Amino acid sequence: MIDQRQDMLPSEQASETGIGAAPTLLQRVSPAAFAIISLCLVFFLYQVVGGIATLLLFRGEVNADNVQSIRVATLVGQLVFILLPTLILVRRRYPESRGFFRLKVPHTRELLLTTVAVFALQQLLQGYMMVQGLIPFPSEVQHFIDEFKKLFEETYKVLVSAYSPMEFAFVILVIAITPAISEELLFRGLVQRSLERSTSGFRAAIIAGVIFGVYHMNPFSVVPLAALGVYFGFIVYRSQNTVLAIAAHFFNNFIASTAVYLQ
Repeated sequence: MIDQRQDMLPSEQASETGIGAAPTLLQRVSPAAFAIISLCLVFFLYQVVGGIATLLLFRGEVNADNVQSIRVATLVGQLVFILLPTLILVRRRYPESRGFFRLKVPHTRELLLTTVAVFALQQLLQGYMMVQGLIPFPSEVQHFIDEFKKLFEETYKVLVSAYSPMEFAFVILVIAITPAISEELLFRGLVQRSLERSTSGFRAAIIAGVIFGVYHMNPFSVVPLAALGVYFGFIVYRSQNTVLAIAAHFFNNFIASTAVYLQ
C-alpha cells in the first residue's frame, strides 16, 4: 500500500503525527482552504488597498506627466502586495520547506520549446480576440463596451510606451519581469502546489489557470488570460519546474511590450 504521506512536507507530516510544535492556523486548514485564504488576502491587498492608494495618489488619471510615478507604484505594489505576502504565507504554512516553489534551472531545450509555444499560443488568442470582437451586442451595450475597451487600451499604451532604451528597460522590469516572478510564485507556486494536495496535478493546473484569468479583472480578456494561465500551469505540471512558467510569463509580456515600443 502506498504511503500517501511520502509527498508531504516535514511540517505537514509533523502536524499529522502530532510530533513537533503545535500547528498554526494556516497549517491546520486544508491545502485548498489555504490556497483560497491566500488568494483572498492577496486580492484584498493588491486590488483593494493598492487600487485605492493609486486612486488617491493619481486621481485615476494616467498621462505622460505621471506615468513614471504610476510605473513605480505598480512595481512597488507587485512586490509588497503580491510577492511578499506569497513568500510569508508559504513560510507560515510550510516553515521547513525549501523546495515548495519547485524552482530549478531549466534546460536550454525546455526554455526554447516553452517560448516557441507561447508565441504560437499568442497567435491563436489574437484570432480569438478578433472573433470575440465580432459578436453583436445591442447598440447601447456596444457603445459602453467600445468606450471601456478604448479607455483600457489607451491607459495600457501610456503605461507601456517608451521613448528611450532606458525607459523601455524600466517598462520591461514593471510589465514583464516583476509580474512574471510575483504572479507565478502566487498562482503556480502557492495556489497550484497547494491544490495538488487536494486533487490531481492536471486539475490543479486548470483551476489555478482559470483563477489567474479572472484575477486580472479584465472582462474582455478573461478567456485569453485563463488560457495562458492554464498553459503556464501545464508547464509546471509536466516539468515540475516553476522557473519555466516564469520564463513563459515573462516572454509573453515582453512580446507585448516590445510590440508597443517598436510601434
